[in-house]
Amino acid sequence: MTITEPFSLPVPASTESRGALEHGHRVSVRGARKQYGALAALDGLDLDIEPGRFTVLLGPSGSGKSTLVRSIAGIERLDQGSIHLGDVAVSDGHRYVAPERRGLSMVFQDYALWPHLTAQQNVAYALKRRRLPAAEATKLVGEALERVGLSAKGRHYPSELSGGEQQRVALARAVVGRPSLLLFDEPLSNLDADLRERLRVEISTLTRESGATALYITHDQSEAFALADEVGVLRAGRLEQFAAPEEIYQNPATPFVAKFTGLAGSFSGRVVHSRDGRVAVDLGGDVVFARGSESLGVIDDAIVLIRPTATSLEAATDHPEAASASTVPLNSDSAFTSVSIPAVVLDVAYRGRGYEHVVECRYGVLGGVFDTRPWSRGMHCSVRIDPSGCIAFPADTGTN
Repeated sequence: MTITEPFSLPVPASTESRGALEHGHRVSVRGARKQYGALAALDGLDLDIEPGRFTVLLGPSGSGKSTLVRSIAGIERLDQGSIHLGDVAVSDGHRYVAPERRGLSMVFQDYALWPHLTAQQNVAYALKRRRLPAAEATKLVGEALERVGLSAKGRHYPSELSGGEQQRVALARAVVGRPSLLLFDEPLSNLDADLRERLRVEISTLTRESGATALYITHDQSEAFALADEVGVLRAGRLEQFAAPEEIYQNPATPFVAKFTGLAGSFSGRVVHSRDGRVAVDLGGDVVFARGSESLGVIDDAIVLIRPTATSLEAATDHPEAASASTVPLNSDSAFTSVSIPAVVLDVAYRGRGYEHVVECRYGVLGGVFDTRPWSRGMHCSVRIDPSGCIAFPADTGTN
């Protein structure tokens, strides 16, 4: 039998009287499992978020992001496993604490505003359970709307507000009660690019000022890296890697993590030299250098994953630089160099700051190759590949 706890988690003091790290909940998830028919949305997932940290969960549709956040919120119930907020078990199989008693707020993708209430009334609704004096509640609501730039639209109904303004109301409602945990379920996915960027900054600023712990889910890698203290990459209900954004990008734990956080493309080849975490991979005529796992040895088949930042375009040459597969020293930094491979420009796209190109060489296609000037479609060129942005994995690990 499931027991619904009759108590609320303690409401921490505001960040004006306590440090930000004391204000936020510590979140601990252990062995989380959730099944929908034959689909395992969560498959034994573990996660720890320290108080006051901003964590982003990144993954494709169906990876379990929403299920995890909704389970932490109390909207979904786990089939197995436990969730602790601070020292309190809010879900552990026998105990279940209702969402409104968990000391958290949630911002949804579709805003979730009451259509018959004004912006002020929607924000004030979050304070209803606290039974504050009317004057104090009105003051808090006014301050929250002012912080999101909607002081002049407090009497407007949701139908009278733009999508961005509605999401600002939802954000004000989330922070007005100074919760210990803020959950964000892809709150920017319905907005245009410019508005997404402005609201991203507001979410980051308001959340960190509040001192609350934050858990934010998205499938957008650039959004995740811009917001997060730590990023968790999910795949099929499991956590593939959990680390700082820089670590995720520079040292992906798996090919899936590398692929989902941005690749220009990949080449297949065979390892011809390996030393101190560096490998030389013969592609079948050219040799590229990459950072490789200890499991890669000489003659192993490998896949080289190439970040867009590792690529650049150069004029085509009759004899482009190429490393010899027979003699590739890896005992000095000077040997761990970039290589140039003949290619043809397939496509070019203007991106404001410059141009991104798709190029084809004998080993495959690379996208996102940046230059400040456009290279014409069909133009012969060379693509230079910097080993600092290349990661090699055993070929049988794949990228799917």
